[in-house]
Amino acid sequence: MSTVWEQVTAGAKLVSLPDLYIRLRAVLDDPDFAMADVAQVIGTDPGMTTRLLRIVNSAFFGLSANIETVTRATSLLGTQQVHDLVLATSVAETFQGVSSDQIDMAEFWRRSVRCGVVARLLAESCNVLDSERLFVAGLLREIGHLIMYQTVPELALAAMRQAEERDQPLFEAERDLIGLDYARVGGMLMRQWNLPKPLIHATEFHTEPARATENSLETSIIHLAAAMTDSADGGDKADNWPSRVDAVAWDVTSLKVAQCVECMERAEVQFDRVMELIFPQPGRAFA
Repeated sequence: MSTVWEQVTAGAKLVSLPDLYIRLRAVLDDPDFAMADVAQVIGTDPGMTTRLLRIVNSAFFGLSANIETVTRATSLLGTQQVHDLVLATSVAETFQGVSSDQIDMAEFWRRSVRCGVVARLLAESCNVLDSERLFVAGLLREIGHLIMYQTVPELALAAMRQAEERDQPLFEAERDLIGLDYARVGGMLMRQWNLPKPLIHATEFHTEPARATENSLETSIIHLAAAMTDSADGGDKADNWPSRVDAVAWDVTSLKVAQCVECMERAEVQFDRVMELIFPQPGRAFA
């Protein structure tokens, strides 16, 4: 396993986020930064500027006034949401060139966006402040798979086949065959990128939420969102997915099955629009 882990980590070290995100993080990490500094960084990238304004003016955020400038958008959204939106689009850009030979990238991003939308709605049901940040956590929860598909593709595909044949959780099949799983790889990648701890923990421990000693609510929400979206993608009936949910997630979130089903139904209404916001040019992220 050590050889495989070294192979995976070596591949992960070659993946870096766009310069725009790195510059934004540098500003946000400065204790004396001003919102004008944030707006200035965003404003240097026309594509990100357009995307940010599209997102802030969408029904996804539900703001009443039309926002026409980056300065106004950043002031209304706040640093956390600006960071998360830039991060989400930066990750999509980083992996847009991944080969589709090993995975259907279009389906990967559709599943990821759906998980993010569901996670955001579940967070709202849990009265989580800034529930939009759970969208990013849901969007990125499978990011480790993109590293595995590039570094150990044969093993990753073998694990997928075993999981399907045995009706086994994929992370367990990956541990059986590879000695590691996509959640661990995703957490490693996020640490390499120095991302916020709640994102790291929600990614690394969402398959087993009982292991999350910090950020347990966020982790449990992503666990639930993943179970729901994976079940829907597998064609399961709506009443089958709760059996795959860890009891810890029910306890931590205090959610009921009916609430989750309602969130899934609402997510389907929002899904297409959110896809357009994250990937405004059809097919661009799937090339």
